[in-house]
Amino acid sequence: MRSAKGGQNPAGSASNASPPGSSDLTARARIRDAAAFRFAVEGFGASVRAIASDAGVSAGLVMHHFGSKAKLRDACDENMLATIRRLKRENVAEAAAGQSLFDKFAAAEENAAVLGYVLRSMQDGGPLAREFIDHMVDDAVGYSREGVAAGVIVPSRDEAARARYLTLSALGALLLEVTLNPPADPADLASIVRGYLRSSYLPMLELFTEGYLTSRRALEDCLAYMSTPP
Repeated sequence: MRSAKGGQNPAGSASNASPPGSSDLTARARIRDAAAFRFAVEGFGASVRAIASDAGVSAGLVMHHFGSKAKLRDACDENMLATIRRLKRENVAEAAAGQSLFDKFAAAEENAAVLGYVLRSMQDGGPLAREFIDHMVDDAVGYSREGVAAGVIVPSRDEAARARYLTLSALGALLLEVTLNPPADPADLASIVRGYLRSSYLPMLELFTEGYLTSRRALEDCLAYMSTPP
């Protein structure tokens, strides 16, 4: 996952959500970031020509650096996953240091392309999308354990199972939210972020911090059943 910095505004409907430019990026990185942003806005059917235009290079140079559109997407997946990993670990570290979660909200729209890219991956389906989501789940196990070690997350009886559940639940909620309540302009990635934060964060944080059930009976029944199933 990249922070989705590209060159010029993507053409057409993407004009309201252009990635911030970065003159210090290499041509390869600039193409990769432009592609990630274009994929986030338009989907994985976006053309190499459009990506090249966004990056301010020729379509031939895109092929020179990546060889094929499939390999370009592989590079985007890899960088997006790295970005997600970095952001999650930053959140854990800052929570451990006492920083408010809401200090991040001002910067949330800067990572709108990350959210858009994840959403497009889920909508696209197929082996690449499955692999992308599996990597997100695997990474979640790592930073969940880091949060436990830092004292900001309650330990689990099964860290891997909990991380998988939380990741898939969050992604499913995101997909349903955008499907049922699409933004007026689907290319406005920032509006997707704002809508998701408005609708999801209060109930999510209530569940995470205050719980939902008033007794442990259901958990104890589950544990008893799992230890001696019929």
